[in-house]
Amino acid sequence: MLGGVFLHVPVLNALWAALAWLGRQGARAIAAVVFIAIVVPPFDALVKPFVAEAIFALLCLAFLRVDAAVLRSHIRRPGLVLAATAWTSLAVPALIGAACLVAHLDTGWPALFLALMLQAVASPMMAAPAFAAVMGLDATLVLTTLVASTAITPLSAPLFAYAFLGPALTLSPLALGVKLFAILAGALLGAVLIRRFAGVAAIRRANEQIDGMNILLVFIFVAAVMENVARRFIEHPLTMIALTVLAFAVTFAVLVLTALVFAATGRERSFVLGLMASQRNMGLMLAATGGALPDFTWIYFALAQFPAYLSPLLLTPLARRVKGGVKQT
Repeated sequence: MLGGVFLHVPVLNALWAALAWLGRQGARAIAAVVFIAIVVPPFDALVKPFVAEAIFALLCLAFLRVDAAVLRSHIRRPGLVLAATAWTSLAVPALIGAACLVAHLDTGWPALFLALMLQAVASPMMAAPAFAAVMGLDATLVLTTLVASTAITPLSAPLFAYAFLGPALTLSPLALGVKLFAILAGALLGAVLIRRFAGVAAIRRANEQIDGMNILLVFIFVAAVMENVARRFIEHPLTMIALTVLAFAVTFAVLVLTALVFAATGRERSFVLGLMASQRNMGLMLAATGGALPDFTWIYFALAQFPAYLSPLLLTPLARRVKGGVKQT
């Protein structure tokens, strides 16, 4: 029996090394998961029942890496964090909701309206700080704003769901808020326990392996929502292309508008806040609603992964140009 344990040690070491290698691939691996998910629909169907668990694990890993010292430094000077949190959690959903109503999507295309509103009310992606770091940008402001925005999501998301969606959402706003709180609180508790037993030093040493785990978990989520994308492109190419263009347009419109709003804070800060605000945690909304969404809403969520996960690769040259020129506040 002892021999069997030692037999597994090389295997575990190999897996640990493989995770580290995957974590070092950065933006290339993040972009690759989208295209790999499209070409393996049988695997997509296999992992779809586990999307909620994958999202929970992603949240837990994100909380695991929160640096308490960084949080305290921003709390002492909270003006920019509060402004960015208000913008991404309140202003962005309100603007997108108003634009949808002006375009009469609520009556003309309710499934798309539901998709856009769930995208708008979601907190920023938990991977946003990692994306910023991969692009060579300072991720501390992103991380702090992300934590603040995520904390108020159980309150802000039901508020906007009630104001804009009403009966279009099968889950009541109160139930949505409760489920969001349970998911976020559970992930935070899990991260606290892991930090307590593993130790901060061990977590820092495993930074590359955690990056690798993140990429694998992202792949599970992306594969789950990409199950029918290839078939839909073949059956309805023009509709799918139009929705993909819309997904990119929404993402980059939020990025540019946010960067303009925070332009006075400096080029790097305004750009990185735009990056964060434009990447919404739609997986969290899928987990909170239990996946009980119209098929068309799932399709839009799938296509919205293209701008989300291609952004680090596409925007890295621009990030290098805007880096620097940060105005201290």
